[in-house]
Amino acid sequence: MRATTIFRSVLQFPHTRVWSVEFDPFGLLVQVAPTTKVPRCSGCGCRVHAVHDSRARNWRHLDACGMPVTLRYSLRRVRCPRCGVVIEMVPWAEPKAGFTHDFEDHVAYLAQQASQTTVAATMRIAWRTVGDIIQRTMSRRRKPNLLHGLEHIGIDELSYRRHHEYVTVVVDHGSQRVVWAHEGKNAATLGRFFDDLGPERAARIKTATLDMSGAYIEAVSTRVPQATLVFDRFHVQRLAQDAVDEVRRAEVRALEDAGERETLKKTRWALLKNPWNLSAMEARRLAMIQKDNRRLYRAYLLKSSLCDILGRRQVNVVREKLEQWISWALRSRLKPFKKAAKTIRKYIDGIVAIVATGLNNGRTEGLNGKIRVITRRAYGFHSAASLISFIFLCCSGLVLNPVFKPSPLLP
Repeated sequence: MRATTIFRSVLQFPHTRVWSVEFDPFGLLVQVAPTTKVPRCSGCGCRVHAVHDSRARNWRHLDACGMPVTLRYSLRRVRCPRCGVVIEMVPWAEPKAGFTHDFEDHVAYLAQQASQTTVAATMRIAWRTVGDIIQRTMSRRRKPNLLHGLEHIGIDELSYRRHHEYVTVVVDHGSQRVVWAHEGKNAATLGRFFDDLGPERAARIKTATLDMSGAYIEAVSTRVPQATLVFDRFHVQRLAQDAVDEVRRAEVRALEDAGERETLKKTRWALLKNPWNLSAMEARRLAMIQKDNRRLYRAYLLKSSLCDILGRRQVNVVREKLEQWISWALRSRLKPFKKAAKTIRKYIDGIVAIVATGLNNGRTEGLNGKIRVITRRAYGFHSAASLISFIFLCCSGLVLNPVFKPSPLLP
């Protein structure tokens, strides 16, 4: 059997002819060409008869028997009436790529499972090349209907590059997948999502879970006014936890006697923990605080009461108890809790909606945790585009498999 016939069945690229197979100092060199005589423009895909020039070009393919395989073809440039002078379209690779579709799909599969450094070493390519391949693969393989059928969404931001840059991520609570991501974390950034969504699909949004970010609240309230805002329970409880910590630090500063300060040492986590999670030593420290520092113990009771209220299941009861808690916090003579109470009063409808809808931003935060693992695994990203490509690669439900093409020559 001829080598060209064997490699034609091995490559299995559509509309591709194999002219010759030979060895070179770097591995196997396969001369290929499209089966169509009239080239197609790589920009618009139309047939173009006017050929400007041609030059030999190589594409890296998957290894065969441990040897690198390179495809070579004299790529033509055509004079397209719409796009100008551009290269022709070839069936085995993207217009500006130096790798075949199979090679890039295999790199994308490995990037879902391993670090970028491991993928670069396994495929013998540069570290930055892995990111470029992922971007091209996602533009080709990304699901086109991610924004269809959205009703319950979660919105959150993700920091990268040492917390100096942010990416806004939108999650579908129904499919538990990332459906949209873009650089930035302001109202204009989230407005791009609703622009991509369109007015018809935006009108179907019923709930949006988010933290108490003013920019996101403004964008959601303006663009999808029919949607119910649901604030994340964790961020609501965090208001009280931060207030407790502020009161504790203020009390430590107010105690001039070093012996009195000793009573508040190692009490931070005892004050922030749930009562059922306290160790025996932490319980004794809380008892000492109850006896010696009434202001700090009052802050602890306010924090614990808010957590208990948010754990209830009756909507009317939660609203009533929250109003009572706000009144208590405003009369507590604790400035951090007065500030927290005013915030909770401002967003009380969205907080009560936690109980009414049963939704929270936990799923969004969980996916953000997975994205942070991807970021650490890659040792950071130099651009938002690379990070977003990896987010869709690993968190949008895209299923990739190792490239395997059974030979039609086998029975």
